[in-house]
Amino acid sequence: MQATDTNRDQPLLGICLALGFCLVIPFSDALAKILGDRFPLLQLIEARFAAQALIFLPLTWWARTRLFRSTRATGLLIARTILQIAGLGAMFTALRFLPLADAVAIAFVMPFLILLLGHFALGEEVGPRRLGACLVGFAGTLMVVQPSFATIGWPALLPLAVAVIFALFTLATRVLSAEMDPITMQSGSALIGLTILLPLGLFELPGTPPPLGWIMPFGTDLWLLIALGVTGALGHLLFTASLRYAPAATIAPMQYLEIPIATLLGLVLFQQLPNGLAAAGIALTLAAGLYIVARERRLSRRAA
Repeated sequence: MQATDTNRDQPLLGICLALGFCLVIPFSDALAKILGDRFPLLQLIEARFAAQALIFLPLTWWARTRLFRSTRATGLLIARTILQIAGLGAMFTALRFLPLADAVAIAFVMPFLILLLGHFALGEEVGPRRLGACLVGFAGTLMVVQPSFATIGWPALLPLAVAVIFALFTLATRVLSAEMDPITMQSGSALIGLTILLPLGLFELPGTPPPLGWIMPFGTDLWLLIALGVTGALGHLLFTASLRYAPAATIAPMQYLEIPIATLLGLVLFQQLPNGLAAAGIALTLAAGLYIVARERRLSRRAA
């Protein structure tokens, strides 16, 4: 596979968009954790794609943009959407069993995978400083939650599955971003996702809550479902746009900033208080992310 054209790359813009993603998406995860004990898993994912369709399809129609431009792009878009559905399903399930910060942190082997995929599949440059930032960020991650597979049990494997799935999702997004703008990509994914998900909603399976089926939301739950869809759609738009303007290797270390935000939300919403070691890990994670921001800013100025 040939390297992605980097003439259009604007690392600082890509980093700013990635920061927006890191600010928004933990709220979506927190909402999924709140709603996960009351609604079927499939319904949460459907709410996510329905909001994406309602927000972005009118914009695509107004711009008169063609959604499916080629067989190759359509195939990649279908594969990307299936990966997104699988990743959301694994993450939302993990959030039923794990604290918010733990689930996010365990999934953060993902930046390493993105870094390696970006290098070997797309030919993106991965220097020792970027790799070092990922290592420092991962060390901070371990300090934040001290994950222990022995005590958590099998649900601890789900965030690892999320990491693998979304690393592949990121690779597909980076490749597609050369041919398709972020809003068109989100619109196409919404159509494909709803086409796959809605027929599944006709079936019901036993469980508390069931994985398939539909429960009518009322009152606060309805607004929380809407908020889940909107924050998820907005977060993934920012993520998709960030990969249009910056290599995956540049974006990967920035994603560690999700961890302190998830930790703060876990404290406020679920009374999960990090200890002193976790606080030091948050500081280390932030330092790694801010270092990448400062370095890319210097490189952009030098290039200009």
